[in-house]
Amino acid sequence: MPITVTGSIAFDSVRTPFGERERMLGGTSVHFALAASFFDAVHVVGCVGEDFGEAEMDVLRRRGVDVSDIERVAGGKTFFWRGDYGWDLNSRETLDTQLGVFEGFEPKLSDASRASEVLFLGNIQPDLQRAVRAQLPHARMVALDSMNLWIDAAKDSLQAAIKEVDCVILNDAELRQLTGRPNLLSAAQEVLGWGPKAVVGKQGEYGAALVTADGFFSLPAFPLETVVDPTGAGDTFAGGFVGYLATHSEGHFSDEVLRQAMVCGTTLASFNVEEFGTERVQRLRADEIAARVAELHRLTQFSLTELPLRDQAHGDPAPLPAFNASS
Repeated sequence: MPITVTGSIAFDSVRTPFGERERMLGGTSVHFALAASFFDAVHVVGCVGEDFGEAEMDVLRRRGVDVSDIERVAGGKTFFWRGDYGWDLNSRETLDTQLGVFEGFEPKLSDASRASEVLFLGNIQPDLQRAVRAQLPHARMVALDSMNLWIDAAKDSLQAAIKEVDCVILNDAELRQLTGRPNLLSAAQEVLGWGPKAVVGKQGEYGAALVTADGFFSLPAFPLETVVDPTGAGDTFAGGFVGYLATHSEGHFSDEVLRQAMVCGTTLASFNVEEFGTERVQRLRADEIAARVAELHRLTQFSLTELPLRDQAHGDPAPLPAFNASS
């Protein structure tokens, strides 16, 4: 099922303990689209300034991404973000943000974008998310991301937007901030009560968790010896997650399918952090993804033939029946 994504398209300047880059290609829509394009056709709805050239557009075009709904604003500047990561790559300091043309962004969708059956709403202003959602009333799967800015400044609008989607993808701190709940599970369960069928809590280097009405599923991040830049990892995760769901034509997504999507999101995100910005994902091949999915499956399996516990108060229990389990 074709996918439409709307969100930021940006230039990022980033410094980490392992190097730095000036004005590298970034933004929610870019990271998401590059990942999701491994699974189905992607239409990007966004805006850029005159400083965004054909070379940047070609990064998306080479992956088969439809860029016809990216508006280039005459005389404008593309959204720009500068950040600094310390040794703890889970946290960062924002040094500069220049909204540029993104400040007046009003998503304009072509017929092709409106015809998509899957929609991802990046972390733009919640009222804009709702306006885009209204243009795809028959979408079978709609997922939403947001950020602490909108939780602080537009919480009521964000809650209204959440009620209109199928899946919410936030990091664990944002879920707690949004709900006032003390932990990810209780926060996700409250959000489920607002209407979505699934909530994904991103946990950075610790992985991600999926919460539905039927249960809880947690998956660790893929173990890497080299992590260079986490910028865009969450959006890449969303691209892999939503992209996989787009390959399933049924309107209802079972917990099993959602768990498989978690594996795809986790795997794509693991490639993203190996180099700066989109550098690694631009070169990524399908066979590399398949190999890492297989390795993640191997790493998260275990078997246990018995559980020889002692209960001194009530006597030794019977051995646990043999079983195999995997994440």
